[in-house]
Amino acid sequence: MSALGFTLFDTPIGRCAVVWGESGVVGFQLPEGSDELTRERCTELFPDAAEQDPDSSPDARRAIDGVASLLAGEPDPLTDVLLDLRAVPAFDRRVYAVTREIGPGQTLTYGEVAARIGSPDAAQAVGQALGRNPIPVLVPCHRVLAAGGKTGGFSAHGGAVTKRALLTIEHAPGFDEPTLF
Repeated sequence: MSALGFTLFDTPIGRCAVVWGESGVVGFQLPEGSDELTRERCTELFPDAAEQDPDSSPDARRAIDGVASLLAGEPDPLTDVLLDLRAVPAFDRRVYAVTREIGPGQTLTYGEVAARIGSPDAAQAVGQALGRNPIPVLVPCHRVLAAGGKTGGFSAHGGAVTKRALLTIEHAPGFDEPTLF
């Protein structure tokens, strides 16, 4: 049995994947367009992970149940899901800690996150750290916007369109109302 496990699971937006180890969840993958592409992306990012039954890990099971609920419109903050961020640089861990505090339907800007970690001039570095986020949704980088409430980037499949869809599901102000364009 591999030290890292992963599984694909159904959500209202498609089949996602979660990757876990003994110390918590280490990765998450939004749908890539097909099971094969999602699986390929997981094994590319976590080459030592093997497909396993998620019921072998309470952390994986909680992540699956929580993400499925959140993507169905239930405001689950997912902050009780144990994450293993030991392989993540210290700066990124600080950014992710602040990002995890942003509740469903709420947003901060890159600059606000930078200020909260004590580095007010590091908005660009915050954006780069979020672009490397191995656990999107559980570390809700989609809730961090560019200045002026602009969407900004999103490194997951679908880019900014996916980011807007996640914010719409969460009824974030400015994203929960249909637009003409």
